[in-house]
Amino acid sequence: MNIIDDLKMQYRTGGISQRLIYWNIGCFILAIILFYNFQSQQFSYPNWVALNSDVSNFLIFPWTFLTYAVFHDGFFHLFFNMIILNFACQLFLTYFTQKQLLGVYILSAIFAGLVFVLSYFIMGYNASIVGASAAIMAILVAVTTYQPLMNIRMFLIGNVKLWHITGVIILLDLLQFRAGNTGGHISHLAGAFFGYLFITLLKNGTDLTVGVSKIIGFFTNLFKKSPSTPFKKVHKNYKAPREQKPTSKIITKDRNQQQIDAILDKISQSGYDSLSQDEKEFLFKTGK
Repeated sequence: MNIIDDLKMQYRTGGISQRLIYWNIGCFILAIILFYNFQSQQFSYPNWVALNSDVSNFLIFPWTFLTYAVFHDGFFHLFFNMIILNFACQLFLTYFTQKQLLGVYILSAIFAGLVFVLSYFIMGYNASIVGASAAIMAILVAVTTYQPLMNIRMFLIGNVKLWHITGVIILLDLLQFRAGNTGGHISHLAGAFFGYLFITLLKNGTDLTVGVSKIIGFFTNLFKKSPSTPFKKVHKNYKAPREQKPTSKIITKDRNQQQIDAILDKISQSGYDSLSQDEKEFLFKTGK
């Protein structure tokens, strides 16, 4: 249970690079359950998952321009792709944002898929491809185009320039072009070109990933539950009529006594005739 909790924590805090790796691994496990033939020991991907060069196929299943980029044809295919993906993502995020990383991954997968379909249509071939290699190549070439002279420390080799690593990977694709998996190599080179194109346009002020970020943000906010506000009981604001406080008899007596004393002082000083009519009446009433 602790392992599952750790994986959940890494997924939440690892950023988009970590999530891309998790998505690819998760889809590979799903593919083993659904599409792996244990007798032939091969994957048999349906046309609604893999990207097929047949025009009628991707017109019916247009989402295959994305789904093909998270499924793989074998363990080592997945393993080496995830190593390069992690390496490329760490370098990419040194200079660019998480949203740009996801945008490059998605757009390069679509672009490479279109190039693959168009190339096979022109050549008259029919095949299907799966794998994240094209999108990974785009990320790697993008950061290489931006910082080609970055020093990378390689085990048992020492420091090498980033463009040396990327150049070797592209060269291997070119050398294997006719050895097999032609469609895969076409998509790899198309992904590399997209990475170069992304940086070139970005330097000129055009960020291709802005549209993808807006679309993802729209759907994220659409399905996100708005925080529920607690029920507030509304009380009518009114003032209760102020009750008349009964006048204290002690206070009344003190006031009467003060008035009597004032009248007596006036009499002693000026005589009874100096009193007003009200004072005479008050003195008469209190004397009863």
